[in-house]
Amino acid sequence: MTGHIHSTESFGTVDGPGIRFVVFFQGCPMRCLYCHNPDTWEISGGREMTAEQLLEEYDSVKEFMKGGGITCTGGEPCLQMGFLTELFRKAKEKGIHTCLDTSGITFNENDTAHFDELMNYTDLVMLDIKHIDESEHIKLTGHSNKNILAFARYLSDNGKAVWIRHVVVPNITDNELYLKKLGRFLAHIKSLKALDVLPYHTMGKAKYEQLGISYPLGDTPPLETEKAVWARNTIINGIKEELTAARDKK
Repeated sequence: MTGHIHSTESFGTVDGPGIRFVVFFQGCPMRCLYCHNPDTWEISGGREMTAEQLLEEYDSVKEFMKGGGITCTGGEPCLQMGFLTELFRKAKEKGIHTCLDTSGITFNENDTAHFDELMNYTDLVMLDIKHIDESEHIKLTGHSNKNILAFARYLSDNGKAVWIRHVVVPNITDNELYLKKLGRFLAHIKSLKALDVLPYHTMGKAKYEQLGISYPLGDTPPLETEKAVWARNTIINGIKEELTAARDKK
């Protein structure tokens, strides 16, 4: 089996615990307005590689993977579910820590068999929740968030460790109401291990120019670090408020 791989990175420090070998998959059904990897949208691009070839690359740098392992990201890795599962299965056979960075967009709560199999070989899921409000999520990505939130609940119900990522974009997600709502939702994710709130940046604009694509967010400025800290605190306050309300009901 082969997968369509955009690229690999041998010293990832923000893609899960420790130092990671990061595999960027081709293909993504979403068109997030702030996407900084438009060159991964088409699944037909990139290199065709086998799991063995990727693990050989990992082995060549494994001495540097202190406390880390392999992270699969994209694009959307779950578009290539069969290959992703094979790669993680073979990685676990070698004792490698596996992390999936996903939007959860392909999850179907009425047919979880493929995800059940993948989770057998997945140590950690980094789930990117783009927007907590469904109508705003559709505006931002072109898709509903229902299956994404269902995936978060699935991970919680199955005790699978999850890190939540949320990008804060000026005039889109830097909204106290939505941030509190996200926090209240996360209060019910029992396997939540971390919350990464990421400030919007414009580093991907050059790729759009190279590809001849209009950049959707135009001249939207990067988010200030202080605003990202505020957003994270707001989400955490939402978590605390929901947990307090739940205790008070008992």
